[in-house]
Amino acid sequence: MHQSSNPQSILTKITLLLISTLTVMSGATIAPSLPAMREYFANIPNADYLVRLALTLPALFIALGAPLVGIIIDRFGRKPLLLVTLILYGLAGSSGLVLNSLDLILVGRALLGISVAGIMTTATTLIADYYIGAARADFLGLQAAFMGLGGVFFLSLGGFIADQNWRYPFGIYLISLLLVPCALIFLTEPKRNQPVTAEPGMVLDTPQHLPLNLVFITYGIGIVTQIVFYLIPVQLPFYLKQLFGAGASESGIAIALATLLSAIASLLYRQIKAKLSFAAIYGIAFLNMGIGYYFISLGTAYPVVLLGLAVAGSGLGLLMPNMNFCLTSVTPDAMRGKILSGVTTSLFLGQFLSPLLSQPLSTKVGLATTYVSAGGFMLFLASVALISLWKWR
Repeated sequence: MHQSSNPQSILTKITLLLISTLTVMSGATIAPSLPAMREYFANIPNADYLVRLALTLPALFIALGAPLVGIIIDRFGRKPLLLVTLILYGLAGSSGLVLNSLDLILVGRALLGISVAGIMTTATTLIADYYIGAARADFLGLQAAFMGLGGVFFLSLGGFIADQNWRYPFGIYLISLLLVPCALIFLTEPKRNQPVTAEPGMVLDTPQHLPLNLVFITYGIGIVTQIVFYLIPVQLPFYLKQLFGAGASESGIAIALATLLSAIASLLYRQIKAKLSFAAIYGIAFLNMGIGYYFISLGTAYPVVLLGLAVAGSGLGLLMPNMNFCLTSVTPDAMRGKILSGVTTSLFLGQFLSPLLSQPLSTKVGLATTYVSAGGFMLFLASVALISLWKWR
């Protein structure tokens, strides 16, 4: 097999990881631009709501597009769709650089969402196609970490360039066009429905039937945790401005800190998974998010909010690889694209619903109470996970 298209080759791995980082930046890159964007479009009716929608609209279209992507890649293969969606991502994402109509910017954001559905589902499916067992757990942890680090980098960059002009962060999306040749050369279309070559001494288990209850619980966890997590990019810039008069770059740093800790937790995922069950890892993740949100809600000082973001981020970083690894270990080969597309749908549906639920709540009770309520809900989920663990024991 040609070195460049060998799944064990470092170039294949780097290409998959870089492509995965595109999915995180899809919404949040323009988060620091929101307050300035709102001022620019102040004369438009409902500008307040529409500008926040620019952040989350991609998520709705990712959620709607992913199931279709899952069907297409299970039927026609992974690579052709990945190449098309990488090109669409660069063109649609960067459209905010030049467009002067808020409506057209929103259309660009919708097309961006469709492209992310293709990129995210295909990248994770390729990882599950190329690697098995411990190697897969390792790579899914690495993927989540790269997504986190990509988030840190693009959010910080977005924050600093948004201070110059709210349009500049839209230019960051053009990066995907540089990855098109890499995907073309270094990624190979996997032969599916074949026995995978195992590591020596490893027993292969490709399941033949699907435990649907586990699939739906996993999707539910995806929706709920993203509703809660997205209170950070959507509401935190406004919360910090209200508390400490913070600007775009301080908001960018704060959001990036949560993402950095999330990346570190993802990197440690395989070591943690070697010692703990899926349910125990969920319990820890929910517990950390609950405690973190409690600290954010105190709002006494910027460092206290940062501490809360760090703790919440460390919980979030365990969730993504845990969900993907749990599902890929119970999914038959032929259904992999469809089942993993459901994870993409649930995560981004949660992101889209987040401001629709948090905006009325925060208007009514204030942002601090919104954060403490979200924290309480995560602690409730942590207790559910731990009780279920105890029952299984």
